[in-house]
Amino acid sequence: MMGENYLFKSQQIVYLSHKNHRLYCEVIQVVESRQLCWVRPLFLVDIAEEMDIYSQLITPKVLMDVRSTSDLLYPITLFNAALDTEVIPILTQLQIESSCEKDNKIARQKLHQFITKIWQNNPEKF
Repeated sequence: MMGENYLFKSQQIVYLSHKNHRLYCEVIQVVESRQLCWVRPLFLVDIAEEMDIYSQLITPKVLMDVRSTSDLLYPITLFNAALDTEVIPILTQLQIESSCEKDNKIARQKLHQFITKIWQNNPEKF
């Protein structure tokens, strides 16, 4: 079951999706033998339904910095490659906002809720 997901490289930005949320992560390593991707979470975005895809990514409704949370080891088939044009504006916004806000407990809770939803909606992949 080799797909384009196995072409992910270290330091590439990928994302997991659930409804209106995306978790952007940096690839640490692809574990092909187990069909897993080891990633470091970067930010969690809540995307407005009514906006087109380009606008959604430039102006997310909620931006949560989750860089201080734990790494994840998730099935590689759940990840999508992120485009530079969607990530760069968010990283810029994240740098501006992260200097003002540093609440690791809330970030961990939000990340935990998100990855639990991913797990619940894809039990066959775990």
